[in-house]
Amino acid sequence: MADPKGFLKIRERELAPKRPVALRLMDWREVVDPADPTLVARQASRCMDCGVAFCHQGCPLGNLIPEWNDLVHRGRGREAIERLHETNNFPEFTGRACPAPCESACVLGINQPAVTIKQIENSIIDRAFEEGWVEPQPPSRLTGKTVAVVGSGPAGLAAAQQLTRAGHTVAVYERDEEPGGLLRYGIPDFKLEKVLVARRIEQLKAEGTRFRCGIEIGRDMSWGELRRRFDAVVVATGATVPRELALPGRDLAGIMPAMDYLTVSNRVQDGTLDGGAPDAAPFDAAGKHVIVIGGGDTGADCVGTANRQGARSITNLAIGKRPSESRPDHQPWPVHPTVFEVSSSHEEGSDRQYLASTVEFVSDGDGSVQALRVAETGFTEKGRVPIPGTERLLDADLVLIAMGFTGPEEIDDAAAALPRDGRGAFARADDYSTSVPGIFVAGDAGRGQSLIVWAIAEGRSVAAAVDRHLMGESVLPSPVSPRERAMA
Repeated sequence: MADPKGFLKIRERELAPKRPVALRLMDWREVVDPADPTLVARQASRCMDCGVAFCHQGCPLGNLIPEWNDLVHRGRGREAIERLHETNNFPEFTGRACPAPCESACVLGINQPAVTIKQIENSIIDRAFEEGWVEPQPPSRLTGKTVAVVGSGPAGLAAAQQLTRAGHTVAVYERDEEPGGLLRYGIPDFKLEKVLVARRIEQLKAEGTRFRCGIEIGRDMSWGELRRRFDAVVVATGATVPRELALPGRDLAGIMPAMDYLTVSNRVQDGTLDGGAPDAAPFDAAGKHVIVIGGGDTGADCVGTANRQGARSITNLAIGKRPSESRPDHQPWPVHPTVFEVSSSHEEGSDRQYLASTVEFVSDGDGSVQALRVAETGFTEKGRVPIPGTERLLDADLVLIAMGFTGPEEIDDAAAALPRDGRGAFARADDYSTSVPGIFVAGDAGRGQSLIVWAIAEGRSVAAAVDRHLMGESVLPSPVSPRERAMA
């Protein structure tokens, strides 16, 4: 503990400044400027190095937060990134796209603002890349065993990296033209610049991981052939089936799942799709009244994207009540609470409406959406319902449904007929194995829609399970125990 009185001397959170709204709406760069190293070290000194560090419990990866906080305060950046990489393959992803349940569990947060763990994590990895401390770690020997990883999102990449470093020959199959999954095509650049994804992919390639892009298993290659070619298969395809809103008028033009909209926007930004092309035009919010249904992170990403495209107006609807601004009584420390938050996207402009139940999509008479009929949400024994007599119309030229996901896409192949669990995800045992010998499931495909930090944790854990399956034992870390997975 570098400064035993640090949390007494510095009682407030200090965060790196965000770029001005008017400026950042002119581009797609990250919203937050790099944090000043002095500020980061000062905030790291607030860490109390608790005897029982609840931030470990809050983080599914079990990040060694007090240890690297201490090293950052002491200016020992190279040791800090070594500690950080011991538990987290991709801290630049979690540091930008994770809601930081570790901060909610910070002991200092009981009576002071929590330590800025997420910002410190970002500063460690950003400096490490700048200094050239992040290098490929190829295995010293090969086992002769082969593993296929289907899906290149955070769970698939973490599993592939761990298995490659264990000496197995790993091929990652990705149906898109570039690897990265949600990291590359689902998260906007202003939240996660794609150069960060690309440089990690290059590290994995240098370590020996092979990428097979533009290949969809079940279409371009059968699951049966995949199983014949490899000693083990990891399914990490994510939970990509969007939750629908089956209401009158849903078939009108101008209504789409949020992820379809974000994916096209990301393709336009990376140059793989012409923004003026006919297939991209319906996804452009320029000059349109945009309504985003859903108050979560995906909805916020849609708001930020529509603002950068020049939307005429943006309304963000949430069916439930507006959360309280402080931790509610039923979610005491160290539980990660549901509180009212203003994301960087909402700072940039949107009309946020709560207790708003969509009743109907209204047509313009030519097959396109013109408005939404919404009503106030009521609460009954049957759940949330629209209150009759409270309906109103909201102008809408583009409606984005950001209500989450119901599970992974179906595998229509007898060679990998994976049963579903009660939540719609692929069923699996405590060791991530399935009823099909040699096939394992990790990430949202087996967990259901969740956080990026859980995806990486499960990717690391499934790698240990596969290594044990192939070799009889494993020294790979397994951060997520079956009990933790069931309780979270």
